[in-house]
Amino acid sequence: MESTALLSVRNVSNYYSNSNLGLFGKNIKKPVLNNINMEIRAGEIFGLTGKSGCGKTTLARCILGLINYEGEILLNGQKPCNSRIQMVFQEPGSSLNPRKKIGWLMEEPLTIHNIGKPKDRKEMIDKMLLKVGLDSSYKTRRVYELSGGQKQRVCIARSLILKPKVLIADEAISSLDVSAGVKILNLFKKLNEDSGVGILFISHNKNAVDYLCGRTAVMENGKIISDSFQAFQ
Repeated sequence: MESTALLSVRNVSNYYSNSNLGLFGKNIKKPVLNNINMEIRAGEIFGLTGKSGCGKTTLARCILGLINYEGEILLNGQKPCNSRIQMVFQEPGSSLNPRKKIGWLMEEPLTIHNIGKPKDRKEMIDKMLLKVGLDSSYKTRRVYELSGGQKQRVCIARSLILKPKVLIADEAISSLDVSAGVKILNLFKKLNEDSGVGILFISHNKNAVDYLCGRTAVMENGKIISDSFQAFQ
């Protein structure tokens, strides 16, 4: 891998273990990821695509450190800490606590990571909401008051408020209508241009990947099979 790589994935493999599949209850290891090699360059929006079940989300979970893997994942040449890589999920509503107001949800990551004094967090939250196209009045709203696109903007803002080096967007527009999805794609572009955050955009949507990403990798059966986009049904 080149030294200019922001995120390096080197020979990464992952296995699913099931003791019920083997003869006499023996533990069987089924490969989910098979020797994945990939890199994201600084300031790049990189696309990862393939059919459902090919291992895209499993790779994202490995990069986030949520599951065990074999191989090496490096951020700027070092093992990444949790706050440096953040995730935007497919279903924005399910990742937001419906009982809390948006202001509380925005402050929660800052509180967990002990970032900023309470009096300074209000300004940090206001600025981040503006960056994703929402004004400060949204802090008093609850999740059920927002559209799908607005919920996803809040999720993006929550991820970016920790100032990550890499943002992983896993099927981030698949639950949105076409109009809202296009606006979120344009938001990713703007955030990348303004802040230089590297984005790993995971999607089976050919048009979205073509529109947003400079380079792409195609996965099939837990392997990278191509570095150019192929259409999927």
